[in-house]
Amino acid sequence: MSRIGKQPVPVPSGVTVELSDSQISVKGPKGTLARDLPPHVGLRQEDGHVVVSRDNDGRTARAMHGLTRSLIQNMITGVSAGFSKTLDIVGVGYRVESKKEYLIFTLGYSHPIYYEIPEGIEAKIESPTRLTISGIDRERVGKTAAEIRSFRPPEPYKGKGVKYADETIRRKEGKSGAR
Repeated sequence: MSRIGKQPVPVPSGVTVELSDSQISVKGPKGTLARDLPPHVGLRQEDGHVVVSRDNDGRTARAMHGLTRSLIQNMITGVSAGFSKTLDIVGVGYRVESKKEYLIFTLGYSHPIYYEIPEGIEAKIESPTRLTISGIDRERVGKTAAEIRSFRPPEPYKGKGVKYADETIRRKEGKSGAR
C-alpha cells in the first residue's frame, strides 16, 4: 500500500471539507479550492481527518492513491496558510516593476517583458531585484514562478538571470588563459 496515500490528512480548525461523488471542495480563511477526483480513489471524513482509499490494487489505482492524498494536503494547506515562492533577479540593470495587473521585467533584452499576473496570484515586489509570488493554489504559484524564471534563467558563469531565492547556481570556471 502507498506509504503516502495511507496517511490521513488532518483538517485544521477554520477549514471545511465537502465531499461529493467525484469532487472535493475545501474552504478556508484564504479562499476556496475544488478538484475532481481521479477514478479508483475514494474519500471519507473521520474525526477531523480526510482518509484516501483505493478500490483495487491496479497500477493506475496505486498511482492515483498517493497523488490524490498529496493534492488534498496541498489544497488544505493552501486555503489555511497559502504558498509563496521568492525570486531573485541578479544582474547589472536587471529589475522588475509593477504597473496595475502587469509586471515589467528589464532583463538585458532590447525590450522590456510585460507579464500579466494570473488570477488568484499575488505578486509583491520587495525590492527592484526581489519578487514574491503567493497564492492558495500550489500548482499555479509554482507555474507562475517557473514562467517568470524562464524569461532569463540563471547562467552558470556569472549567475546572471532570474533564480529562486533558495536555488544554488553551480558555477563554471571561465575561459583558461591561452598557452
